[in-house]
Amino acid sequence: MTETNDSRGETPLYSKIKWFGFDMDGVMTDGGIILQDDGTQAKRFHSRDGHAIKLLGRAGIKIAIITGRKSRLAELRAAELGVTELYQNSVDKLEVYQRILEKEGLSPDETAFMGDDLVDLPILVRAALPVCPFDAANEVKSECLYVTPSRGGHGAVRDAVEHLLKGKGLWEDILKRYRG
Repeated sequence: MTETNDSRGETPLYSKIKWFGFDMDGVMTDGGIILQDDGTQAKRFHSRDGHAIKLLGRAGIKIAIITGRKSRLAELRAAELGVTELYQNSVDKLEVYQRILEKEGLSPDETAFMGDDLVDLPILVRAALPVCPFDAANEVKSECLYVTPSRGGHGAVRDAVEHLLKGKGLWEDILKRYRG
């Protein structure tokens, strides 16, 4: 990226971002799905990723999760993080994205999206800030402006959120809150 930061550390592209969407499996998790004999599922989430989602919300960024699977675990995790926009069983993620843009009155240049696989490409190629984890499919990586140094489910969401918040010139204010 060739955009320069202003005196607050804000990058012009990032200053426009008002919405950040996330895939779940392979982004918020490592992509593994553990199926028990009784049909229940288990997924692993990273605590720093969860904290990052909360930081986004505090910064006034709207958040959505768009996932192709449906699970009670996704509902539980979204509720735990305060994410009210959860779209499950999203076979056509682009259609969901377009509905969100219309509902929220947003344009693609005000959005960021983080995905890891081919099904995420229709949104990634339209969002102003396409992001993916380090272990995303190569075809996804080639379309993203930012590839996190972490794998999905291992802090990748945190990396992406921190990257955006730094680009918006908000990171130092966030740090002040914790440094006291």
